[in-house]
Formats: sequence, structure tokens, C-alpha cells
Amino acid sequence: MIPESFKQDLLNRVDIVEVVSRYVQLKKGGANYLGLCPFHGEKTPSFTVSPAKQFYHCFGCAAHGNAIGFLMAYAGLGYVDAVKDLAAAVGMKLPEVRVPSPAQAARKERETDLYAVMDKAMHFYRAQLRQSPKAIQYLKQRGLTGEIAARFRIGYAPDDWQGLKTVFADYEDKALVECGLVIEHEGKRYDRFRDRVMFPIFSARGAVIGFGGRVIADGEPKYLNSPETPLFEKGREVYGLVQARDSIRSAGRVLVVEGYMDVVALAQFDLGYAVATLGTATTPVHVSKLLRLADELVFCFDGDAAGRKAAWRALEVSLPLALDHKPVRFLFLPEGEDPDTYVRSHGKEGFEKLAGEAQTLSQFLLGELRSQSDLGTAEGRARFLAAARPHVQKIAAPALRLQVLKAVAELGRISQDASSYRTTASPRVQKRPAYPLEWKLLTRLFARPALAFEIDRTLLDARLPESAALGELIEKLAQFDDPERLTDAIVAELVQGTRHADVLSNAQAALLELKLTQAEAVSEFHSVLEALKAREPEEERILRSKVLRGVASAEEASHFLKKAQPNSAGRSKT
Repeated sequence: MIPESFKQDLLNRVDIVEVVSRYVQLKKGGANYLGLCPFHGEKTPSFTVSPAKQFYHCFGCAAHGNAIGFLMAYAGLGYVDAVKDLAAAVGMKLPEVRVPSPAQAARKERETDLYAVMDKAMHFYRAQLRQSPKAIQYLKQRGLTGEIAARFRIGYAPDDWQGLKTVFADYEDKALVECGLVIEHEGKRYDRFRDRVMFPIFSARGAVIGFGGRVIADGEPKYLNSPETPLFEKGREVYGLVQARDSIRSAGRVLVVEGYMDVVALAQFDLGYAVATLGTATTPVHVSKLLRLADELVFCFDGDAAGRKAAWRALEVSLPLALDHKPVRFLFLPEGEDPDTYVRSHGKEGFEKLAGEAQTLSQFLLGELRSQSDLGTAEGRARFLAAARPHVQKIAAPALRLQVLKAVAELGRISQDASSYRTTASPRVQKRPAYPLEWKLLTRLFARPALAFEIDRTLLDARLPESAALGELIEKLAQFDDPERLTDAIVAELVQGTRHADVLSNAQAALLELKLTQAEAVSEFHSVLEALKAREPEEERILRSKVLRGVASAEEASHFLKKAQPNSAGRSKT
């Protein structure tokens, strides 16, 4: 856990405009800076960065956060890594939260040594490629240019049992085994990778953490990957992400393929948004990481039985992680084709046309389930409904779940209400004003969050999402000893990951558009509070008075307390 005091000090020293400007072209627009949003495609700038508030907000896609959040969302970094990067840029050192044990300290120091070993190995393999006519000829036969080979740092492991001995004087160093470069067996050591084209695997921060080796001649396995090491965990990494990041942003799409050569070949045809899993099935970490970077996730598989089986595993992992505004698709190539061969035969336009026609997650799901049941019989439809149930229940995105549920009901020839696993229908609410008092209260509150403790939640309309968001924000702020000291950047981070993050983020950003001084916003906040009190019905006012004077009955007190807990359900305001 990073101390709050360190985080606040860091965000006070960091200039979010400088951080974002490294990746997004910004222009001054009044008190703020504007640019094209890096998180979704747009032609008119809706991405705003506030130097005064030290947070960014896109009024198009609602992306929102501080400098830490921007690095996490744009660069795909973890929280600690994003903080480390920002701290290093301003000369701050991340404090140790607790004194590490000798073993922990040694392991951390060891990791640093291992990164250096991997980097040295990569340079060795690259040098070997330049000296190997056989490897160069192989890459040329596969249609790769020298430029692409250099971009992906492709190398060659010589056909030598101890080739690394020429660059590592101490071939007995245990680091070579820990990194997975050398195998130790019955007291003997030899290189893991021999006579293979080498594809370095990079972490999100650009450090070499592993390798994939593709055999040149006949041999098995065709691809050989680094084993799990202190630096490398297959289920968390994808190949080509560092090289693909900018293309993913501009295209709004990330394509997941199965082989290193597929990634490289697609990049050569200016399809640079492809990445590959590392000899393992798709994991939740893969899906979450890629959905943070792209507006659309497309899995690409061979159209044979093995490919469809792998796609089904990817679908099962994606169901609880899919988002309403970021579709997940499944592309199946014609028989006998892989991405490498298809793009060479049909070019960039042909491949992108095929990708654009990829099945959506719901189409793939329902198509597979339909193929397993005879929907022409009652028994077949019953089987279909039973098979669909666990998959529908996994879908977390509310709109997508509702649409799939409707399609399942139609295919099963039952009403949606008759489904035993239907989503709970949202209660019908009365038409509300465009800007209810609760919304106005919430927006002005961000001028001085400590004002939250002046709000009497029994005055709020419990049916509104703003009321639920206010309640959650009050609970979050109550965790701080001195909410008065919270900066806008800290509050922007605080609202991320909350149940009502969309409402809270939009409200904080709305204050930018209002262009109120803090004094004006605070004054309006108190005016809205008075309006809420005036709106309260006479009988509620009497009940409140009785409870406060201690003369209310148990039934009256219970009614009052229930009203004091705003409903957490509700639809966000856009």
C-alpha cells in the first residue's frame, strides 16, 4: 500500500499537462487544454486536461482520472508501476511501506539483476542474426523486412549447445537458469534455445522478460517459450504489446492472434494493432488489460475444431469482463489460413474487411449453443435454455446481458419474464427534471468535498442515481482524517472503481464547464441544500422534527431511517 501522504505529495509535484502531452497533442483552450481523446476515435477534440484541477476528462467517452490513472489507462501499467514512473520523473523515491525481510530484499535485488541478464541475451541473439545467412534467408522467405525485424528486436539463437557461453563469461551463474535461458540437467548445462528465430517478449514498461523461439528447420516444438520465471508469467503477458500500443489507440481495436509471426506479418502490412498470447489459453488478466487499451477486442482463430475450442475458452473468460461500450468479437479464418498467410493473399483492406465482419460475443455464444440443441422440439429448446443459463448469468454488462437474455427467450420460445434467470427489471421511475437538485448538489460538492458531511441524505430522492452516488462519495470521504486537504487529483482517483464512478466522474468534470470559482460553487451548494429542505413535504418535515426531538414512535423512526439510506441502484446521467 502506497502511503496517502506520498501520493498527495507526488500529485502536487507532477503536472498532468506535461504527462499527457507526452502522448497526446494538446492545445490551450481557455483555462484548460484540449486534444483528441486517446481512448476512443474522434475528429473533434472532447478530451480536456485541467492544470488547475490536475485531472483529465473526455466528454465523449467519459474517460476520467489523474496523472496516475492516465498512465495506467494509456500505457497499460499497474498502479505501483505508474506511481514509480511519475515519481522517477520528478525525482521522488517510492518509500518502502514496511521494512522488507532479508529474503524480500534479496529477491528484489535479484530481479534487477535478471532484467540485465535478459537484456544482454537479447543483444546477443540480435547480433547472431546479423551473422547467420540461414536465419536471414528464413525471415526473407517469410516476407519480413529488416525494418520490421529491428522493430520487434528479432534475433537468432545459434545451433550451439552452449552458445550463450560466448557472452556470459560465468556460464555457471544461476541467473541463467532463473531466467530460463539455460537448462540444468544431471549436472550439465545447455542453452534452452538453439537454432531458433528469437522473439523477445517485453513487459508493459519495455523490459525484456522472456523469449519465444521459432524453429527454422523441421523440429518440435515449432514454438518454444520461456518458462515461468520471477520476471515472466505467461498468463499476464502478451507478445507485441509495446510495439502495438500506438496502433491500438489510433485504430480503437486490438486483435489477439496465436503466433508471433502472425503479429509481425500483420505489422508489416500496417496492421500494427495485433498481439499474441504466449502459448497459453486466454486469461482474465489478458482480457482486462486489453479492454483498458482498446474500444474493441477481436480474437482471431483458425476455423478448425481446435480454433473454435480455443475461441470458446476465450469467450468464457470474457463473459464477466465484457463492457457495454467495448464489444468483444471472434474472427474465424477460412480453412488452411492463418493471419500471416491471409494478409499476404488479401492485403490490409481484405484482412480489415474480414475483421469488421467478425462475430460479436453474443452471436458466437448463441450460435454455439443453438448448434448443440434441436430448437424444433420442446425438449431441444429446454436443453438450449438450460445450457444458456450459466453463461447469461456470467455477463456483468447490464445492457449486453439484457439483450442476450431477450435473444435466449426468443429462441427458447418463452417470454422474457418467464425466464428463471432474467435480470431484475429496473423500477419505473417518474420523469425527472433534466438537472435535478441532487445533480446540482453533487457537481458543486466537488469544489470542496468536505461539504459532503453537511448533507442530510434523507432530503435526497432515493430513486435518483445522483443520490446513490452522493451516498457512496460520503462513505469514501469519511475514510480520511482531514477531507479538507484532499486535492482534485486525489478525488479524481478516489471515484475510480466505485459503483457509481460514471456519475461521479461526470459530475466532477461538469464543474469545469460551469467555470465557477470555489466561493461561487460553495455558495450555490448551500443554496441547493436550502432548496432541498424547502422541497420536503410537510409530513416529512414533521416526522424529522419528531425523530430529532426523540418523540417519534418505533414505526416512525424506522420509516425515517429507511429514507436515510438512498437506493444504490440507478442509471448514470450522461
